[in-house]
Amino acid sequence: MTRGLVHFMHGKESGPAGAKIAALAEVARARGWDTAALDYAHTTDPAARLAQLLRACANVGAPLVLAGSSMGGWVAAEAAARTAARGVFLLAPALYMPGYPSEAPQVPAAHTEIVHGWDDDVIPCEHAIRFARLRGCTLHLVQGDHRLNTRIPLLRDLFDAFLARCAS
Repeated sequence: MTRGLVHFMHGKESGPAGAKIAALAEVARARGWDTAALDYAHTTDPAARLAQLLRACANVGAPLVLAGSSMGGWVAAEAAARTAARGVFLLAPALYMPGYPSEAPQVPAAHTEIVHGWDDDVIPCEHAIRFARLRGCTLHLVQGDHRLNTRIPLLRDLFDAFLARCAS
């Protein structure tokens, strides 16, 4: 029996088969979660990506966890309230960025964690610090850049522990 569904949202210039999503999906499946990752490459509009995710999650009848990277992190955070997500796992999320429909989404999920690289030159880590402070989220600041690809083993460990908390 499945614990629920983990829905992954990739970043602006990535795809649903990227290294981070593949690694985290493997962790989720090992913990008994179903996984899904839509392809958002057809648009760089965060609102269009959000609408696509909301359509995909409209009839999910199981516990839902949202995990997103960069622009996908914004999408996951913004969708959390509208989908009653149990958990939200954000990697270098695009928070407080110009051109997005909202700068800092309300995240009502009981479990919200952010992982952000100190050396991110796309989205400053200060954005994640500000968001985590205001929302009371768990924040992991790690050595790494925006993509966090060199930190995949750590991301796997953090996500595994996160899913354990979401399941309880």
